[in-house]
Amino acid sequence: MKVLNLQCQHQHVFEGWFASEDDYQSQRSRDLVECPVCGDITVHKMLSAPRLNLLTSRLDAAPSQASEDKPEMSAVATPEAGVPASLESQAAWLHMVQHVIANTEDVGQDFAEEARKMHYGETEERNIRGQVSREETLSLLEEGIRVMPLPVPAALKGSVH
Repeated sequence: MKVLNLQCQHQHVFEGWFASEDDYQSQRSRDLVECPVCGDITVHKMLSAPRLNLLTSRLDAAPSQASEDKPEMSAVATPEAGVPASLESQAAWLHMVQHVIANTEDVGQDFAEEARKMHYGETEERNIRGQVSREETLSLLEEGIRVMPLPVPAALKGSVH
């Protein structure tokens, strides 16, 4: 199994798991590798190095020396200690999109019609999501109907296994 660090042209970073380099190249040539954040298929591999646990190996091989003058080493995972802010914001954005999906009804192409019905009191208000064109979004906003465009990655639209 090959785990690759990938990045789309919009600088979203993600991981891909492939059986081999040939498998990665095959899937990429068929446009099957896409960014889970924006759905972009222009993806490239980032430089990465294999993880080597050299310190652990040396400590295991060395004789045990308990000494009070040698403090124990500990590590704490913090945002400042290795997780780039862009990855944190990516994760927060994906979490927010998942929350919206879990707490709204998908009305699909009927979004504008349903939003207007709720706005004008023809139907009960509820949390909805769907698809509309940019022009239709502007039209809804001009009518005083509060809407917000939210790009949803294809991977989140279906069921996740």
